[in-house]
Amino acid sequence: MLASFSRSARRRLLPVSAVLLVVCGLLVWWLVPFGTPAPSGNVTFSTGVPTGVYQRYGKLLQQALATDLPDVSITLKDSQGSQQNLARLASGEADFTVATADAVAQYQRDRKPGHDRLRGSARLYDDYVQLVVRKDSPVRSVADLRGLRVGVGQEGSGVRLIADRVLAAGGLTPGKNVEPVSAGIDTMPGLLERGRLDAFFWSGGLPTSAVQALSERLPVRLVSMESTLVDKVHDVGESTRHYRSAEIPADAYALAQDGQPVETLAVANLLVTTDAADPALVEGFTRTVIRSRDRIGSQVHPAQLVDLRTAIYTEPLSLHEGARRYYRSVKP
Repeated sequence: MLASFSRSARRRLLPVSAVLLVVCGLLVWWLVPFGTPAPSGNVTFSTGVPTGVYQRYGKLLQQALATDLPDVSITLKDSQGSQQNLARLASGEADFTVATADAVAQYQRDRKPGHDRLRGSARLYDDYVQLVVRKDSPVRSVADLRGLRVGVGQEGSGVRLIADRVLAAGGLTPGKNVEPVSAGIDTMPGLLERGRLDAFFWSGGLPTSAVQALSERLPVRLVSMESTLVDKVHDVGESTRHYRSAEIPADAYALAQDGQPVETLAVANLLVTTDAADPALVEGFTRTVIRSRDRIGSQVHPAQLVDLRTAIYTEPLSLHEGARRYYRSVKP
């Protein structure tokens, strides 16, 4: 009889036990979070000079991130360009930035502090080297800059890096054959307009608003850089292999090009972070960069060139694990 009672009791207890297991499971699910928590906290994004593409791109990306990552507060910080941006990442002053591939390669080659901690998130768009002169200037090639006052970008900028290399490829040494003027895209157009510069270099997306605005105020033109110049630039050093021959389309600056394309050099821009960045945050950043392409590109034209098929190629940087997660998630 006792055995019979035990069997009967056990049969009645089975449904109760099942209910208790479900309740306990629900409590565990509620008390112990599963999956990756949404990114949160404060993030600093180092951009560029106020009138440059980096800064305009950064502002629009900040707006897109506010929607996609509502628990993350993004602070933008102006900079002089790629080289300073990389130094800020390495020192912890910034969490994300944009820098050209040649600047990254040089930073690594020089083994500057934190060079081994840099990681790529996305390849963005190409910068085009632009050499701007007055329309009536006798300058027709880089070699013609001999003896002239030339804007070469600010210290710490990617413009300064590439301007020095292009001048060297043209057989010129800053301070010896040309008078270099340290200035950014926020001031060089005005200096040319006031006759305090004979020419200036700029490396940026197309069109750059400061160059566009200058062409609408003053007759200017872009100086062509023959394709052989790329080979000469490559001879300057190992980190110059990231430059390629390119053309500035005829309609980039209608008033400055007279309907003609202009031969030049181009180099890729990269979205850069460090190995210390939270993978979930980097994944969210990368997702927003790709998804906001058309929205940002309607105001900053170079952003239209961000392409999921090429974004993964962040050489010379290794991909951050968070970026890798994103690209895997959208792989066909």
